[in-house]
Amino acid sequence: MNVLAIIPARSGSKSVVDKNIRLINGKPLLAYSIEHAKASRYINRIILSTDSEKYAKIGKSYGAEIPFIRPSEFATDTALDIDVFKHALTFLGEKEGYYPDIVVQLRPTYPIRCPKDIDNMIELLVNNPTADSVRCIVPSKEIAYKMWRKSEDERIQPLLSDIKEAYNMPRQALPKIYYQNACIDVIRASVITEKNSMSGSHILGYEMPHNFDIDTEKDFADAALYIKLKESYGNKFVFDIDGVIAQFNESLDYASSAPNENMISIINELYNMGNYIILFTARGYKTGIDWRSTTESQLVRWGVKYHELKFGKPDATFYIDDKMVDMNTLLEVFKK
Repeated sequence: MNVLAIIPARSGSKSVVDKNIRLINGKPLLAYSIEHAKASRYINRIILSTDSEKYAKIGKSYGAEIPFIRPSEFATDTALDIDVFKHALTFLGEKEGYYPDIVVQLRPTYPIRCPKDIDNMIELLVNNPTADSVRCIVPSKEIAYKMWRKSEDERIQPLLSDIKEAYNMPRQALPKIYYQNACIDVIRASVITEKNSMSGSHILGYEMPHNFDIDTEKDFADAALYIKLKESYGNKFVFDIDGVIAQFNESLDYASSAPNENMISIINELYNMGNYIILFTARGYKTGIDWRSTTESQLVRWGVKYHELKFGKPDATFYIDDKMVDMNTLLEVFKK
């Protein structure tokens, strides 16, 4: 079975200039998708479709083929995926007699992607002969059944109307809604060449927990932090105790504090990865009570791995730090 990965990386980008080759943790953005394709068990050819000789050179250095430079008419802001992919498949068929069975689209704007998901989606398509494609989806935080269209006369109509007055129902009673996260598309080549479609009509959904598409400076920063944390080694981490390692205790009776198992497992993982762990606490700052022995005993009992324990953190309503990583980010990265 011929499984072709196409990474479409045009050079024009208005939101972030040269986005597809911008360095993220020392590596061009498009390089991540090439590496993901190389890690797949099924993909046996990887092509970078770009309109730029510069991008082509970078892509080639990371292991992608550059059989053509994409024509400028297929590299505009309004160019459609179907045009880009039909061009690639037509070129390969006419010039090389190469006709893939399955095409995998890996957008270069996804530096965080699991190669196992690529293989799972290919297997899903192969095991469902009547399906045209597999598209990855993510659970939506917003409920489409509670969304509206607004007309010029200020009248609103529900976006979805297959359930009567769904907008008046509790969200728990409504169907689960998904949106496509554009991470991976797996399509039968014949759907592109014969049906003139990037999906066909029989589309299977492959659920993912994340959405890491990069389109803004903030997206770049978030992705860079995620990758750095996941590959962390030799960094210094400082963790608060109460509200982070220990569950929040309003009474300030720290002897009765309960552990936050998820955060402890993340701290221990970072410790095992070779990072330096410092625990910092405001225990006793207000009352003057010495909580050191109690705290040390708790940390031993809870199995927390660390290098230093520091007291004397000022008590405050808010803490602002330019190097701060919140708990939700860590939980997301380590999927606890």
